[in-house]
Amino acid sequence: MKYSTIGKSGLITSELTLGTMIFGEQSSRSTPKKEALYMIDQYLEEGGNHLDTADVYAEGRSEEIVGEAVKNRRQDVIISTKVRFPTQANINAQGLSRWHIVAGVQASLKRLQTDYIDLLYVHCFDPLTPLEETIRALDDLIRSGKVRYIGISNFKAWQLMKAQGLCQQMNTNRFIAAQYQYSLVKRDMEYEFFDLLAEEGLGLLPWGPLGGGFLTGKYTRNQPTTGRIATTSKDTEEAWERRNTESNWKIIDTLQEFALKYNATPSQLAIAWILSKPVVSSVILGVRTPEQLTDNLKAKELSISTDDLAVLNELSSLPELYPYRMIEEYGSRKL
Repeated sequence: MKYSTIGKSGLITSELTLGTMIFGEQSSRSTPKKEALYMIDQYLEEGGNHLDTADVYAEGRSEEIVGEAVKNRRQDVIISTKVRFPTQANINAQGLSRWHIVAGVQASLKRLQTDYIDLLYVHCFDPLTPLEETIRALDDLIRSGKVRYIGISNFKAWQLMKAQGLCQQMNTNRFIAAQYQYSLVKRDMEYEFFDLLAEEGLGLLPWGPLGGGFLTGKYTRNQPTTGRIATTSKDTEEAWERRNTESNWKIIDTLQEFALKYNATPSQLAIAWILSKPVVSSVILGVRTPEQLTDNLKAKELSISTDDLAVLNELSSLPELYPYRMIEEYGSRKL
């Protein structure tokens, strides 16, 4: 396992983070508690040191499982969690107000059986609460020792930049991490965020690296009947329509071809491609079973050639949009 700092901070993460969103869920896709505890042990034994959860994952049970798994080795693990979405019927128990942030962190600490959170993300932008209130509340939590670092997820680029600018203006601790969806079939981040994150010192920790399972290679051009992109609801039908494009199938075909060349799986190649991006600090694995975790962890052993990375980059390239093409073509200056 390789390690890197998150953004321009001194916090060191393993290149692969274990996501725990479905740990303890009461659903067909859930990872039961016993299996989840086993997978956390499996991940830590492979050299991983970063567990990602949130207060709303499995109605708090994900945090409880993480807390139980690491209570006797807390100093060896980075725990990241999140606050923003509703956790109670109370109208104040949502958003990024001081009220909800402080109450949310206190509840998370209890579920996690710890007295500090290594990395706390604001889970989504809150249009009602002034960013100044949010930032001051987060800074107070850092100064109290209950939180050590802060991150951002699901903000627009201008919202993230405004938040980071306010941190500088208010002389508070700055955001070091950004958690966003990113994969070979979802590269929208590159339009605005890559330059922003590099300039402002945030490390990217992508979720959804396999495009909801699409990049595992288990689906064919026929409409699926099993798996996460199965036609069992309106949401999954829409997910299939988004993925079922000829350009995406060309990516799958190439991953299958490269899988033979590298003696790897399409999943491992898709994760290794993300790890090749300089702005990425760690990739969040969204696995359900020990077998999936074993497969995904092998991505750390892969090194894709420059030529093959270029092929994948070209196949999954984004549509040209204004003003990005114009900036790229005419906006450079060199002395």
